[in-house]
Amino acid sequence: MNVKYRQKPAGQKHIFTASYLPRDWVVSAIMTNELIYEQDGGIVTLTINRPEERNALAGDEFFAAFMNAAERINTDNSVRCVILTGAGKAFSAGGNVKHMRDKEGLFAGSPAEIRNSYRYGIQKIPLAFYNLEVPTIAAVNGPAIGAGCDLSCMCDIRIAGKSALFAESFAKLGIIPGDGGAWFLPRIIGSSRAAELTFTGEMINADTALEWGLVSEVVEDADLMTAAKKLAGRIAANAPHALRMAKKLLREGEHSRLESLLEMSAALQAIAHHTKDHSEAIDAFFEKRPGNYKGE
Repeated sequence: MNVKYRQKPAGQKHIFTASYLPRDWVVSAIMTNELIYEQDGGIVTLTINRPEERNALAGDEFFAAFMNAAERINTDNSVRCVILTGAGKAFSAGGNVKHMRDKEGLFAGSPAEIRNSYRYGIQKIPLAFYNLEVPTIAAVNGPAIGAGCDLSCMCDIRIAGKSALFAESFAKLGIIPGDGGAWFLPRIIGSSRAAELTFTGEMINADTALEWGLVSEVVEDADLMTAAKKLAGRIAANAPHALRMAKKLLREGEHSRLESLLEMSAALQAIAHHTKDHSEAIDAFFEKRPGNYKGE
């Protein structure tokens, strides 16, 4: 796949595009700046930048921006960890309920047309995030509702601010989880809790989310990004190839037989033993110092 990225203007955040996307998607994604991509060392922060709509997940250009970011992350070996958060006071309110009411955008047309809108629209996001090769952290800075809750579940780790709220609220709108929530949620909190959230559509706060295992940590809102970046830094301090291969094993372990996973582990371990970063890690261990990893 031939991917091309435009250089950011001096003094501005990086906005990106890719040649495989429809031209109107690319231009809109650049002009609206709905997903901000910032990199600091090996850590990328993705910020959903639609605060006036509580970071609703809607629009072809928005879905394109997510796919674009995922493609860039996977092909950039300097990236070791990703943080996903929302601008303003919400992580993401999920789907645009006004669009549902007005039967527009993702919700316009016949049943067959809506089905395809989901398949080639919002369902691209779980596929893109699930297939990210580097560890991901959701910094949940407020309500994560419906598809927004599911979006947080697409990340490997979730940290919540005190004001975070979670709801698998589709039943309240007479619809179902259409973006993979029925797949992600039971794997995180178990089938009983997932069923409770899905069938009631009710909201839980950050403390309950912590008790249920939906999040790993709850911090003060003002400390959320600091905590997320600190965790990302601890992850990014490790050898990048090892991180990507370890995540690959975790993904495969969700559906593979033990024998198959062990075979893959042996193959990837053989590769890891022959990397320069492994040699550096061994030297650092005996010299009692941090490793200096270069992705080699």
